[in-house]
Amino acid sequence: MFYGTHEHTIDDKNRLTLPAKFRDGLGGEVVLQRGIDRNVDVFPRASWNASVERVAALDSLTREARRMKRFVFTGATITEVDKQGRVVVPPELVGSLGKDVAVVGVHDHVEIWDRSEWAAHMSEIEGSVGDVAERAADRS
Repeated sequence: MFYGTHEHTIDDKNRLTLPAKFRDGLGGEVVLQRGIDRNVDVFPRASWNASVERVAALDSLTREARRMKRFVFTGATITEVDKQGRVVVPPELVGSLGKDVAVVGVHDHVEIWDRSEWAAHMSEIEGSVGDVAERAADRS
């Protein structure tokens, strides 16, 4: 399980040192995936397949399914966590991030955000979390 927010920096070689408390849960091989909210998602390799089952099961005869599959699968890459706990963020994914990032735990995966985008996103969430909680409670 991944929890908390950590401020880190992506170096000139696009390497990001992952927070020490996330490294054991991520293991040696991870999948970096283009996130829906202009972030980068990081999944342990072993659990990534389970997390994308819903996308893989979408009917490719529909335009929306094809678009979603392209977004998810073309924006994903498998990489190793090196001995210093770093991952290389590919150029096509690092483009949505600045050098200063927030690395956040989101239960079953980790997200990498541009630090200023993360601050704006959290500000927006904090302003509406009560409404979201009420709608979620109504569904259960």
